[in-house]
Amino acid sequence: MNNLIIPAWPAPAAVHALVTTRQGGASTGPWASFNLASHVGDDAAAAAANRALLRQSLPADPPWLTQVHGTLCVDAGAVQSGVEADASFTRQRGVVCAVLTADCLPVLLCDDQASVVSAVHAGWRGLADGVIEASVAAMAVPGERLMAWLGPAIGPTAFEVGADVRDAFLAHDAQAAQAFTPLAEDKWLCDIYQLAQQRLHALHIHRITSTDFCTVRDIDRFYSFRRDGVSGRMASCIWLE
Repeated sequence: MNNLIIPAWPAPAAVHALVTTRQGGASTGPWASFNLASHVGDDAAAAAANRALLRQSLPADPPWLTQVHGTLCVDAGAVQSGVEADASFTRQRGVVCAVLTADCLPVLLCDDQASVVSAVHAGWRGLADGVIEASVAAMAVPGERLMAWLGPAIGPTAFEVGADVRDAFLAHDAQAAQAFTPLAEDKWLCDIYQLAQQRLHALHIHRITSTDFCTVRDIDRFYSFRRDGVSGRMASCIWLE
């Protein structure tokens, strides 16, 4: 499949990861064309065909999470598709962790020894509430032994938020103010990449590969719920070989 993004990060050879784009699938209309979500109004057969196509690049079907903007991280090898969670981890070879996004930040994590990996759905609410921290705790590896890759998300020039979002982050860490640029009264531009990096640094994770994608601006490659309202979803997947 030539419509995939393969993360460029210093992960061990046994760690494999990929991120889909919106290109190369069976969906039409606002979901065109490689939508992988079954809950966004797309034709069920088209979404299933897209998942079957993705499966050709994976060692197994991932458990597709019902993402609720929470902080729960589940064991991908011990759950079924549909479980409510916003992250998964695994220590098993051939088990795939996956999250779906269309503006929210996908965070992929692995350790130096290729003993554990995790995929995290970090929308602003889950990020503020601690989904990265919960995922690192589930991995049970010191932060110094972990590395992270930050995938396609809404960029810092497109993510306009209210004071409630800024307040939620500042309540956790005053340094979060660095990630917000004032626009107007109670309106801010938010850099979700920077906020995620701050959380990772606090966990002693300093090897962070951050992309400069913007799902809102890059119409050809990415879905964006903020831009389109009705939208498909991309998948970010990681597994151990």
